[in-house]
Amino acid sequence: MHKKIVKKKDIETQADIVLLVDTFYQKVSNNEILGFIFNDVAKVDWPGHLPKMYSFWGSMLLGERTYTGDPMATHMELSKQTAMCQPQFTAWINLFTATVDELFEGEKAREAKLRATNVAGFMLHKVQVAV
Repeated sequence: MHKKIVKKKDIETQADIVLLVDTFYQKVSNNEILGFIFNDVAKVDWPGHLPKMYSFWGSMLLGERTYTGDPMATHMELSKQTAMCQPQFTAWINLFTATVDELFEGEKAREAKLRATNVAGFMLHKVQVAV
């Protein structure tokens, strides 16, 4: 019996962004390193937060230009309340990359992983400099 190889599609639509964000943040919420930060420290309002993330990633990957906000300020404030160091950012990028790889493949999927890595690296740098 041969296993059918299913080719994954690339990130192309808002529905793809929603799938990526929802899947990723479900993993974050349940993650032993990150879940505490999001659920207990930041007390993220998931129904309010997820649409912002759809907009953020839609703007980053699909050129939607719908995102407004200052994620750096939010993360800087959060870093005053709990440890946000290399292990936390590594866990975040590893989960994000694994989620993209699980769901998609192609140019936009590669771009998503690169942009996420760059964003995480920049935020880690800013948090470390502020300490």
